[in-house]
Amino acid sequence: MMSDNWEYQLRIKLGDKYADIARSDPGNEAIRPIVEILIKHNAALKSQYDAFADYVSEAEKQGVEHFPLYKWTKATIEDPAKKAKHIASFAVYVDGSEVYAKAIADALEEDLRPLISRGLVLNLSKHDTNPANNPQPPSHLA
Repeated sequence: MMSDNWEYQLRIKLGDKYADIARSDPGNEAIRPIVEILIKHNAALKSQYDAFADYVSEAEKQGVEHFPLYKWTKATIEDPAKKAKHIASFAVYVDGSEVYAKAIADALEEDLRPLISRGLVLNLSKHDTNPANNPQPPSHLA
């Protein structure tokens, strides 16, 4: 089956208060239930905004011509509405990797899902690496 070839990434959206804590003080007691689950899975959170900003910074150091998503990513982090959206959205990295096997993503999702009803996590989503399921940059930013 073709879908077995894809890798996955889990993303969570936090409320503004928790997002700020997760970015600046990941050991804070307020987000302890998330941190305990992450430790169990050898996982960590990375704000999508921070990941985008790191990509832009690296592109500017190495030469933007080597980074096909540079224009799109830079436009995203410079847009205040998009910045607000991405600063509260976190990718879950497992063993230092941003994508991983479906079974790992499923197990993480199962453990994190109860935190939605507790108000700690606003949203949880699983994404695969299939290009057909992922947005492409607008042609003027490609």
